[in-house]
Amino acid sequence: MSATQCSTWRTLRDEVELLAQEEAILASYLQATVINHSSLEASLSYLLANKLSSPDLPAMSLREIVAKALFSAPEIQLAVRSDLAAAVDRDPAVQGFAAPFLNHKGFHALQAHRVAHWYWRKGRLALALYLQSSISEAFSVDIHPAAVIGRGVFMDHATAVVIGETAVVGDDVSILQGVTLGGTGKDTGDRHPKVGRGVLLSAGAKVLGNIRLGACSKIGAGSVVLADVPPYTTVAGVPARVVGQIVDDSPALRMNQQLEPSG
Repeated sequence: MSATQCSTWRTLRDEVELLAQEEAILASYLQATVINHSSLEASLSYLLANKLSSPDLPAMSLREIVAKALFSAPEIQLAVRSDLAAAVDRDPAVQGFAAPFLNHKGFHALQAHRVAHWYWRKGRLALALYLQSSISEAFSVDIHPAAVIGRGVFMDHATAVVIGETAVVGDDVSILQGVTLGGTGKDTGDRHPKVGRGVLLSAGAKVLGNIRLGACSKIGAGSVVLADVPPYTTVAGVPARVVGQIVDDSPALRMNQQLEPSG
């Protein structure tokens, strides 16, 4: 494990230990969820298992399922830390790792999807689809386990986010509540959007079909996008049209949903 990976875990654990001292009523929960564990992967396995458990698949069994994916896949370990850093960098309401790790269902849903995706790639389709259903029920986020999602992704608020089977989301993308990356009907095959690096998908945006959103583009709130979007371009409306050009390198990092003037 790299120094950065270890540093993320140490910082998170230190923050949670301080919270346990400040809020005694949560001390037992914080102890069980974070402080008792030796790694971020072990802690996250415990947290997700307890949030996703059901009478059909109790927490103890689910914890083993989650832990197997997290400990077996270095790419997931790096993505978890990148997603956590993205939440801290892009959410002005967050002052450290503890709040998004413990409380943000967008972060939880994304990491649980990474586990489901790992099992999907291993050919354990029934288990992956079961996890998808559990994630949807627990977090109101529905991501098909075959969907490919990059690192450093920030899913803010997350309620009613839907991402289809053949969707691809690049690194450093920000996704707000109510976003859909969907198909356009009963087409089969490659039928969902491909989202480039650094794209900002504003609240309620609907992106439909096998179309491409160019790197560092911005999709305005409530827009319906049915055609390719060039890189460094802002689109908005129903149907969406070009309304401006991006003036910085990555709108996903700034989280500014206002529309730039087209002139």
